[in-house]
Amino acid sequence: MRLWKKAAGALKDRNSILIASISRKSAYRNPDLEAVIIKATSHDESYLDYKNSQRVFQWVRTSPIYVKPLMWGLSTRMEKTRNWVVALKGLMLMHGIFHCKTPGVQMIGRLPFDLSSFSDAHSKQDKAVAYNVFIRAYFLFLDQKSAFLAAEMKVQRVLRSKQMEEPLVDELTRLQKWQSLLDMLLQIKPPAETTIVTLILEAMECAIVEIYDVYSKFCSGMAHALLRIYEDGGKVEASMALRILQKAREQSGELTRHFEFCKYIGVLNATEFPKVEQVPEEDIKDLERIINGVPKRKSIDGMVMPQEDKAIVVKGNGEIVEHRESKRLLRTIITDKWEVFEDNLMSDWGGSSSDVRSTTTTASSNALVTFVPASSNQDIPDLINF
Repeated sequence: MRLWKKAAGALKDRNSILIASISRKSAYRNPDLEAVIIKATSHDESYLDYKNSQRVFQWVRTSPIYVKPLMWGLSTRMEKTRNWVVALKGLMLMHGIFHCKTPGVQMIGRLPFDLSSFSDAHSKQDKAVAYNVFIRAYFLFLDQKSAFLAAEMKVQRVLRSKQMEEPLVDELTRLQKWQSLLDMLLQIKPPAETTIVTLILEAMECAIVEIYDVYSKFCSGMAHALLRIYEDGGKVEASMALRILQKAREQSGELTRHFEFCKYIGVLNATEFPKVEQVPEEDIKDLERIINGVPKRKSIDGMVMPQEDKAIVVKGNGEIVEHRESKRLLRTIITDKWEVFEDNLMSDWGGSSSDVRSTTTTASSNALVTFVPASSNQDIPDLINF
């Protein structure tokens, strides 16, 4: 049965490539690119075609004129399939395309295909339900991230054209959106042991790297926002920041449980995640004092700050940059490729992580979403510690 399914899938892929090859080239269609997309999203669940995935990424980086035919080819592939393997490979390919970081891709907006109600028609009922949950969660994150990136690009263009600083309320609103994206990422996980297969684990590797990226950007943004609040923020901004920090406190526990779960099932990137520190109670109290109208204290240099030590950012090369004066310490790792800051285990599952993932083929040189490991001796704050 398994051999028959593999042969049937290979035949479908071959026919799709043949049809694509005889199509007419236009602004929205590129037969060669469509053929590569089909190969990168094949029906073979035991194999992820890194070579053709990288070819797609190279096309995207070459020129923005390939973005439209890429979206057309991938959307057509996704809308027609009812196979979880093809759908998941398509989402992973889309995830990797985002990390090409080209303006054309970042301005796509909502994804041009919809897998929010995806239903697999080629697996047993119990497995199909689990695959559907995983794919829908993955799609939801990518769709919202795509919309968020497009909105951010527009905002940044306006700010640059007017040469003005972003309003503090808007900056805090963006932090809330980062937290929402993090919530969506934490939902991308296999809901059943029977679905922990190589391809699912490959997708989890991509999701883990994305968590590093989203969380680091949230922490960087939170650091900047708190400094602005301590300098000239009002009660409205302090109230928003307080809600964000309270949410960050909840997410710290969720992150810890999620990474423990990922390590348990054999997600390699999860083993690089350092310990997540708890949100200091003093941060909450500082904001509460601002909300209650308690006068702020003056620092030595005349800046309005609540305390008097230094917040520090540690770059990936070890360079230390002092930002402002504050009582507690923030440490952040920043690299050129990634900005990396430093659910419950299913105890009823049998076996070990090594048993689950004996055939995984992840390699750093081929990964769809590049991973830059954090230093093992770094602590990761769940928010900005002042």
